[in-house]
Amino acid sequence: MAFAAPPRLHRFASLEFVLGFLLLGGVVFCVVFSAWLFAPPGQISLSSRLVMPFQDAAHLFGTDALGRDVLARVAVGGWVSLKVGFFSVIGSVVFGVVMGLVSGYYRGIWDVIVMRCADIQLALPFILLAITFVAILGGSLTNTIILLIVSQWVQYARLVRGSVLTLREREFILSARAIGVKNGAIILRHILPNLMGPVVVLMTLNVANNILLESSLTFLGLGVDPTIPSWGGMLAEGRTYLQTAWWISVFPGLAILCTVLGLNLLGDWLRDLLDPTGRTNR
Repeated sequence: MAFAAPPRLHRFASLEFVLGFLLLGGVVFCVVFSAWLFAPPGQISLSSRLVMPFQDAAHLFGTDALGRDVLARVAVGGWVSLKVGFFSVIGSVVFGVVMGLVSGYYRGIWDVIVMRCADIQLALPFILLAITFVAILGGSLTNTIILLIVSQWVQYARLVRGSVLTLREREFILSARAIGVKNGAIILRHILPNLMGPVVVLMTLNVANNILLESSLTFLGLGVDPTIPSWGGMLAEGRTYLQTAWWISVFPGLAILCTVLGLNLLGDWLRDLLDPTGRTNR
């Protein structure tokens, strides 16, 4: 007699989770251990410039116009993209969740102030905000993270506010108020745990989105310092060599593709796991 796998184990055996974990895990492994696995990314060797990929064991992904190893630069450049992706999302979540909780629970003047600030933020085109931000503060890794936090906290604030407006009228919240539980304890113990599911899913998807935004900003010259290896910077450097040395741009692009695809697959799997009623394909 055959026994079915437990539901919890079956969820971890889904194709989305396996592919997403392998793609993202492979990229993170190469990035974390890049210092031990690959040559120094800034090492210049003009005698080895523009070596084609898979022709030299020392330069598996080839070299760029200055003889620098493309594989090493892709691995080290991942630090920038992953830092921007994760730290900007963490900052957006902390600020946005706090604003959403205050706006949805206390309402009144706090709700008006937070939502009007959110409306102003949503009315600003992102590229205009990025140009203004860089013109005032300059382009750097820290400034790019701050820019993404400023531009994305609204998503979490509006999501949390909508959930809080529903939760604050539920019976268990009304019962907690009736027995004298303080507002702070109600928010932290009863409301916050019940709304973190959608927030976690949005976090997963926004990490992928922010990696793309950082690459786009760096490609346009509005992101991190061009002397720091990054996927967006490598794409910008390689665009003039697309016909003669396509690998300079293709491999950073593939790294972005694998990272974003892995994060999106894990985000979709996580959405199905936290919200079984909203499953898309099962």
